[in-house]
Amino acid sequence: MKPIQIQAVHVLWIREIKRTWRAKSRVIGTIIMPLFFLIFLGSGFRRARLPGMPDGIDYMSYLIPGVVGMSLLFRSMFGGLQVLWDKEFGFLKEIMVTPVSRLSIVLGRIAGSTTIALAQSFMILFLSILIGFRFTSLPGFILAVIFMILIAFTFIGLGLSFASRMKDMHGFQLIMNFVIFPIFFLSGALYPVQGLPRFLKPLVYLNPLTYGIDGLRQGLVGTSSFPVWLDFAILSFFCLGIVTIGSLLFETSDVGQ
Repeated sequence: MKPIQIQAVHVLWIREIKRTWRAKSRVIGTIIMPLFFLIFLGSGFRRARLPGMPDGIDYMSYLIPGVVGMSLLFRSMFGGLQVLWDKEFGFLKEIMVTPVSRLSIVLGRIAGSTTIALAQSFMILFLSILIGFRFTSLPGFILAVIFMILIAFTFIGLGLSFASRMKDMHGFQLIMNFVIFPIFFLSGALYPVQGLPRFLKPLVYLNPLTYGIDGLRQGLVGTSSFPVWLDFAILSFFCLGIVTIGSLLFETSDVGQ
């Protein structure tokens, strides 16, 4: 296996950021949907009391960590689409004939997509502050950032896993919709998972985003359904496993061939 080339990782990281920044309509579009959730769903149900919601927390505060998690999920998963896009337009084929290892390519893509996903999430948090949201504490915010990084890594790895075995961008988008929305709605982002039917509970507990959003909620709001150490341990396990699988699938794929 070829060693990791730091310069190659850095170049690919910069390329991902520049490509996203130049597509300003895409940046705005990825913020609009979470903003709609905050304005319409959060404002409309601000005084609602859902079964399983902790005492002393209004629905807007409960929703904001879920919306941040949603933004990370969507942006990270569709990072795999960039792999298929680069393959179709020949960029991957060009870099595959260079002495750059595939692991360096994977790390560069993960670094770039993570940076973009975090930047968009910070924008959402900033907009949340403008409508009255306040963090519990600085250590809580740092804890939330750690969970944000873990969420981004996990679902970038999942998107890369799918993209490494697919050749059609349109097919990727359809499959991602079938994957993303169940993950999102079974994560507790919009409502407490305690109120879901019993037959759905195993899917909730097997969902890495469940623990990511629960950890975000602890960091940003100060309340969670599980112990924060358990959220961190389980999400870290998912993150390591999924990123490893995604990297191996990319290493053994015919991307760019």
